[in-house]
Amino acid sequence: MSLEKDLENSELWNSAAFETRAIHVGQEPDPTTGAVITPIFQTSTYVQEAVGVHKGFEYSRTDNPTRSALQSVLASLEGGAWALTYASGLAATQNIMYLLRPGDHILLSDDSYGGTYRLVAKIMTNYGIDFSLVNMTDLEAVRAGIRPNTKLVWVETPTNPYLKIVDIRGVANLLQDHPAKLVVDNTFASPYLQQPLNLGADMVLHSTTKYIGGHSDVVGGAVIGNDPDTFNFLKFNQNAAGAVPGPFDCWLTLRGIKTLGVRMERHCSNAREVAAFLQTQEIIDRVYYPGLVDHPGHEIAARQMRDFSGMVSFTTRGGFEVASELAAKTKLFQLAESLGGVESLIEHPGLMTHASVAGTGAEVEANLIRLSVGIEHIDDLVADLKQAIAAVSTIATPAD
Repeated sequence: MSLEKDLENSELWNSAAFETRAIHVGQEPDPTTGAVITPIFQTSTYVQEAVGVHKGFEYSRTDNPTRSALQSVLASLEGGAWALTYASGLAATQNIMYLLRPGDHILLSDDSYGGTYRLVAKIMTNYGIDFSLVNMTDLEAVRAGIRPNTKLVWVETPTNPYLKIVDIRGVANLLQDHPAKLVVDNTFASPYLQQPLNLGADMVLHSTTKYIGGHSDVVGGAVIGNDPDTFNFLKFNQNAAGAVPGPFDCWLTLRGIKTLGVRMERHCSNAREVAAFLQTQEIIDRVYYPGLVDHPGHEIAARQMRDFSGMVSFTTRGGFEVASELAAKTKLFQLAESLGGVESLIEHPGLMTHASVAGTGAEVEANLIRLSVGIEHIDDLVADLKQAIAAVSTIATPAD
């Protein structure tokens, strides 16, 4: 669909609340059958009325009605003029990288998703792209890290896996007189908790695999923004390179997005309880959760987020042995990569999601554990962590 159509759709819903838009924007009843749920348009091509005359769709690599519905609602929820969806979060990331040319520079958070780091450090550098890492929570360090040839400033907030909080508006202000584009990976917050475009970001990135899809059954990505030239560039390159999601993947993501608001409420409330419980445990060394008042980014998070998300990280006393054993002892918290699904997950970032940063100076601690707190009953989740901690306590605090 055209950018003009996306703008028309978004204007219809400007006054509606988030939860209402999540259910209705771009998802009108099917005009042919009256179906309440957007159909899965499982087709590769479309009949044209005459040569060059069609109803907005020619070929499903270029556009698909199910994908267009998903893009309309994502743009609305992020407060953007347009959205593009992709086969994965990294496909979305790669499409943004097409904005770069040899000799350009990326300023990247020193606490980033391992896949983002791998793409930048192991692939983009082969094409003449330079990058550097900086602690994005330190605005003076960000200012010092911006170069004349910086074209992208890549922010995650909350970060993965240490849950640092970056002042989005503060970084945007540093770029007011610089041509670099500010990209914010909003995956850990979801659009329900944070809208970076309203804080000065140029583009918002999501792995829709995570909270947006919400059920651990689909892989996808999205980029949302306001600038029409950026839209046209990314749209052309996506169509030319083919990094598109299938209609069934889009339909699954649409299904998940309808309950995003209510799910995030439960994720957040459960995570608060889990973080508070972990703080009381002797074998837990440090808890990383922006909802805790002693978290260094708590005040900024409270200002730019609706709530503090469902992610909790922590370090254990006793090093890697205790951390790895604890991760293997939980039952409700399933040992698996990814996050944001209705079920609770536990992982060891150093050997799982962030193995690609080992030996780079950006590696994570060997005793770090990351939790994706699901929407199960909080009493069951705390009981599961309690039994796992009890099972490894003799390792963490061996008898004299």
